[in-house]
Amino acid sequence: MDMQERLEHKFARFGDGLDVTDGTRIEGYASLFGKTDQGGDIVQTGAYAASLARLAASGRAVKMLWQHDPAQPIGIWDEVREDAQGLWVKGRLLSDVAKGREAAALIGAGAIDGLSIGYRTVKAGKDEKGRRLLQELELWEVSLVTFPMLPSARVAAKGEAPDAETWRELAAAFEGARQELRRR
Repeated sequence: MDMQERLEHKFARFGDGLDVTDGTRIEGYASLFGKTDQGGDIVQTGAYAASLARLAASGRAVKMLWQHDPAQPIGIWDEVREDAQGLWVKGRLLSDVAKGREAAALIGAGAIDGLSIGYRTVKAGKDEKGRRLLQELELWEVSLVTFPMLPSARVAAKGEAPDAETWRELAAAFEGARQELRRR
């Protein structure tokens, strides 16, 4: 299993505080602290600090990818930092890259509506409700995505909200389909 297959992903909608200007400039939150996601995880304040410090010390940066595909970088994150609310990102799509132009057009048309982070869990615990408390994460990338790895409200709004295990099964099914498409 390679590192890319071991990465986990979290999704945030543009409506959760992300602004897109001039069709290429992106700014907002890729992750919010203290919020329970559909998988039952809660990112704790400071979870990205050590990773961001290591990246800065080594002269590396968080990658901006298209759909979590490491073969498709589409832009540059000029600034990635934590504040009291969460993981804030500011960057730009590269119009000299075909996928960057496509992403800008899709954002402008409203077809792309979110960000998803790719990370590896370094340290986590559980709370009294069994939710995973993500205390330290190694951040690898922030992707623009068409669909979240987890279908979120579009599915839950049609009936009773699925439990964490159902979300994990759906995520695994989507990931399996994505890997199968990649092999073709």
